[in-house]
Amino acid sequence: MDQTARIKTYIEGFDRAMEGGIPQGNIVLIAGTPGTMKSSLTYYSLYNQAKENGATCVYVTLEQSRNSLLRQMEKMGMRTDDVKQTLHVLDLGLIRKNLKQVNGGDSWMQVFKGYITSLKNDLGFSMIAIDSLGVLETISSMTNRRTDLFYLFEWLRDLNSTVLLISEAAPDKLFDGYYDEGYLADGIITLKMQVVRDVEIQRRIRCVKMRETNHDPSYFSLIHSGGKFQVTKAISE
Repeated sequence: MDQTARIKTYIEGFDRAMEGGIPQGNIVLIAGTPGTMKSSLTYYSLYNQAKENGATCVYVTLEQSRNSLLRQMEKMGMRTDDVKQTLHVLDLGLIRKNLKQVNGGDSWMQVFKGYITSLKNDLGFSMIAIDSLGVLETISSMTNRRTDLFYLFEWLRDLNSTVLLISEAAPDKLFDGYYDEGYLADGIITLKMQVVRDVEIQRRIRCVKMRETNHDPSYFSLIHSGGKFQVTKAISE
């Protein structure tokens, strides 16, 4: 795989901060607390890859239903019909229907990996998002987080796809001893809500880490308008 190829996020102004986008094949954490638009922004990147480039993409939502997610994205200007052949959205209910082996001897995580690997073989997707790591941990009952995460990331690399992995971890916690994903990921993009005045909150985005990239680590203000995400230089008091 040509690691110099770049996968655009389609966030206007932000790709320039990463030399054109995410290196193809990287595993990137999209991290932030609730309300920072992690899911919307991640879906937006896959949606535009599918729409503009015809790339086959998969979005796995473990936190909300497929219909709920798609209704939310439609309200933000992302028409499902425009990408129905190239962007595949799976939810936990749909996955469970296809995980008949879970009642056998295999763990949920083993069966989940088998299902996604089979999907890779069938669809040949080039980009996948998993929303979220926290829910995946909970339903798979990780017993040794460090070891289980290591093998999870090894499996993700073997998919030979660009992976966006959503995390609910607060940006300032990602390099604490508990959060090994901060070290295992090739890239980290964080989102946060910043108080800029007594009555004003600003969404901000930052590329904390991106292997093979001379990235700008600054915070940018994140704006959604007219169906598009864009960034501007962060405004401070």
